[in-house]
Amino acid sequence: MKIIKTFFILLTVATLGACSKDDKPDNLEDIPGLGGDTWAKTPLDLWLHDSMVAPYNIEVKYKWDQFEFELDKTLVPPDESMVKPAISAIQKVWIDTYIAEAGDIFFKRYSPKFLILCGSASWNVDNGTITLGTAEGGRKVVLYSINDFRTKTSPGYKLSDSVVIKQIFHVIEHEFGHILHQNILYPPAFKQISTGHYTANWNNISDEEAHSTGFITPYAMSGYDDDFVETVSLMLTDGRAAFDNLVNSIPEGTVNGVTQAAAQSALRQKEAMVVGYFKSAWNIDFYSLQTRTRKAVEQLLY
Repeated sequence: MKIIKTFFILLTVATLGACSKDDKPDNLEDIPGLGGDTWAKTPLDLWLHDSMVAPYNIEVKYKWDQFEFELDKTLVPPDESMVKPAISAIQKVWIDTYIAEAGDIFFKRYSPKFLILCGSASWNVDNGTITLGTAEGGRKVVLYSINDFRTKTSPGYKLSDSVVIKQIFHVIEHEFGHILHQNILYPPAFKQISTGHYTANWNNISDEEAHSTGFITPYAMSGYDDDFVETVSLMLTDGRAAFDNLVNSIPEGTVNGVTQAAAQSALRQKEAMVVGYFKSAWNIDFYSLQTRTRKAVEQLLY
């Protein structure tokens, strides 16, 4: 924020120095946003109000605002035709399932209040990774790749399109998991399960290596908190059968000093702690939530 502020101050000084007293600005009334945005609400705006603002106090921002994003990234605005399908799907997979298990008071209290949409992914050129979502203080979540959103009812949908959609569901579940543990911390013992195997170089690790080290994804290896919410997120979106298959398919051998049995044990311990945490902290039956979430995903994609 300090850098941005300085930039604008310097820009103002340079501009003032280049103007003469005879220069007069023309057509001030045509400057977009001067005095506040005044565009008329569209049918999409009205639908978002009725579907998100009124029932959940969640505002969905899809009109482009560059200051919601990192200024050094090349990004694409969301295609308006993609907004309603994406939000409808997020409602079914995330909102409806949590409300069914925990009630609307719980959801309204802890859900983020702003969803910011971006059409493209955010590429991190320094390490070759892609940012698919970010969160700020539990109040705002930014979702990327909206323009690639497709469900089985979309024209031209292919099964391979499901990868992007599941990533978006993964992001919203991941960020909501952060909000939950920031309000009530998960058991400290969780941090001891894979101690010594967290790494800043997670982006250089394959899924298979992560699994064989006792992590559900490579990104889970970046730190305790992300290990916890990655476990929550993937268990919800992929379902119980997929998690069981992941654990059971870890091959024999030792990876990063971790044996097959130790990796499987680590993942099962994390599963148990997630299930116990949801029950003790939030009185949520995690396996029931998992079943609802996976069913919603399958209905949209398969």
